[in-house]
Amino acid sequence: MIKLLHNDTCPICAREVAAYARQAERAGVALHVDGLDDAAEWSLTPDRAARSFRVEQDGRRREGLDAFRLLWSHLPGWRWLARVTGLPGVHWLADRAYRHAAAPALYALHRRRQGRADR
Repeated sequence: MIKLLHNDTCPICAREVAAYARQAERAGVALHVDGLDDAAEWSLTPDRAARSFRVEQDGRRREGLDAFRLLWSHLPGWRWLARVTGLPGVHWLADRAYRHAAAPALYALHRRRQGRADR
């Protein structure tokens, strides 16, 4: 069983995770999807959970690129990306791109959506 925690209030993230869930179902991969309301089960606040993608398998939790790589390694059509992003130079670059560009940008959009919802 693979569990994942993602920002289900993010339209981009929600679409991506829904696609992963459909592929996992077709491939017979047991996948459990948690959203921000489930953050406490991951020992996180919803705000902290909204900052990065997380995956758990066999009690081991991974975050960011390593979480994506673990999930991709189980999904047909994505395994190649798990392998490529595992290559030393590619991993370094992709990890930094996610950690310093993609994740902060998605989190900023999340905070902006929250601000509109609070009005």
